[in-house]
Amino acid sequence: MTDQKYKRTKKLQKAIKLNLKRRTVIVDDKLVFHNNVPIPSWIELSIIDVCNRSCSFCPKADPKIAPNTYQKMTMSLVEKLTNDLKKINYQGSVTLCGYGEPMLHKGVFEMSKKLAEASFVEIVTNGDTLKPEIINKLYNSNVNKLLISLYDGPEQVTKFKNMTREAKVPEDFVILRDRWHGADKDYGLKLTNRTGTIDIGNQDSIGTFTYCNYPSYSVLIDWNGDVFLCPQDWQRKMTTGNIAKEDFFEIWTGSTISKFRKNLLEGNRCDKPCTECNAEGTVLGKNHATAWKKIYKTNL
Repeated sequence: MTDQKYKRTKKLQKAIKLNLKRRTVIVDDKLVFHNNVPIPSWIELSIIDVCNRSCSFCPKADPKIAPNTYQKMTMSLVEKLTNDLKKINYQGSVTLCGYGEPMLHKGVFEMSKKLAEASFVEIVTNGDTLKPEIINKLYNSNVNKLLISLYDGPEQVTKFKNMTREAKVPEDFVILRDRWHGADKDYGLKLTNRTGTIDIGNQDSIGTFTYCNYPSYSVLIDWNGDVFLCPQDWQRKMTTGNIAKEDFFEIWTGSTISKFRKNLLEGNRCDKPCTECNAEGTVLGKNHATAWKKIYKTNL
């Protein structure tokens, strides 16, 4: 390996570790209880089902698996979620990402401002729609962090740093993420198969990991209010409830998610989509997993 390639590899590893450290602070330092039950600290919100890009490591690259439906979350659903989170004293993050590019939703500013009443708000974007005035507007919509995935090349770093300065927002408001790397660097990501939808890059085999903390600390909520076990379920195989019809806390403590949570904490990936998933699942959520184990042990 040349010195230049070695430096790039070390830089990439450092960036991944910093991103993991940031998420660890939010997830594992925010263990909050409601009615003696640990509530989630990470909610991924998919506000629109369309992306303007087609990346080979993303299920959106295959319209047969993840077609662009152009379906959008309504403001009334965001208001419902915000009210539900207030009821349980939610103190974690709501991250706008999911199955599409959130900045393609015209209501992203209003939604962010509403969600900020009950949560730490992050937006993950490919940056294609961003301009200095848009970044400034996101900041003034009470977004806490703007994470920009850079797919085109290292020259984008300078572009977005200049844009951030022009936006007159704090420098640490924007986080730039290396995503221009090729297949030999796994595109700058920790690749997973997204529960059997993607087979690209250097991935762990299905069955390598058995335990999983995802349903102990997080969920993904789709544009229509459907609540999924985790952001790995790109084929939308396991709905645990719908926030338009039920209270969020009722879904979080309901029989469906409880069944998966208990099995995964015992190291049993025995139901789909978990049987098809190769995500490690225990990197985050250790405090939540420990708390849930105590509850299940008490209830045995």
